[in-house]
Amino acid sequence: MTVFRQYHDGEEAALKFHSESQIYFCQCDAQHNLSFFELLRILSDAAVEDYNQRGMSWQMLRDNGYAILVSRQSFRFHKIPQANQKITIHTWEEKSQPLQFVRAYEIADSQTGEKLVSGLSNWLLADVNTHRILRLKEFTLRPEPQLQEEHDCIEPGKIVIPENPALLTERPVWYSDIDGNGHVNNARYGAYVADCLPPEYQQKTYRDFRINYSKEAVAGQLIQLYENFKEKNKKIIIEGKQKENTCFEAELYGKKKKSTVLQKMRRR
Repeated sequence: MTVFRQYHDGEEAALKFHSESQIYFCQCDAQHNLSFFELLRILSDAAVEDYNQRGMSWQMLRDNGYAILVSRQSFRFHKIPQANQKITIHTWEEKSQPLQFVRAYEIADSQTGEKLVSGLSNWLLADVNTHRILRLKEFTLRPEPQLQEEHDCIEPGKIVIPENPALLTERPVWYSDIDGNGHVNNARYGAYVADCLPPEYQQKTYRDFRINYSKEAVAGQLIQLYENFKEKNKKIIIEGKQKENTCFEAELYGKKKKSTVLQKMRRR
């Protein structure tokens, strides 16, 4: 993805990062919509670049003994980004929760300013060597964020898995799924979700997408993918497990149909 311009604005404890770019054909699915995988990837890249430009590179964090791990994310699709569309990604840190950093996202059309996607994410602070979760007050490389805005996406809370979900398929973890941390990159799970959906669900347009990350998966492991489809509330739940360990859980909500009464009124 070509990046046209990147910049920060705001006070030190209320900084917002902006990245202008374009969605390319190769980042989209068969309907020319930005794929789940690419959505997660470009937003993760924006979060990393936000830190990079503030002097907190991946290597600098490691040198100080820190790893910052995404744990939960949620997104509301107002209008799904399309191939060849010029977009601006906005991202910023908000006031932390007791045990998690909070980061917000927005994707907008660069030419019209129309909001396309809004999102929230939770991140954990861990010891890079022991993977022990650390208290957030131990992180002193930047001021504590003070922003706290209202959001129009669902909270990135815990996804509850129904009893006895059905096994859809199994998928090996390939070398190309692995990133520099030695395990499946969080964005790759977006591809896992899309690939395991039945064809009629792959072509649907979704309103909300939520994903939780749990156990890391590494190359050579086999991931079992389970599903639970609820037509009544248009909700799909996907769980990825490696034996008894849950690697990720994802939740998709379909767009609600407009009421028949409202449709008839608009035809008059």
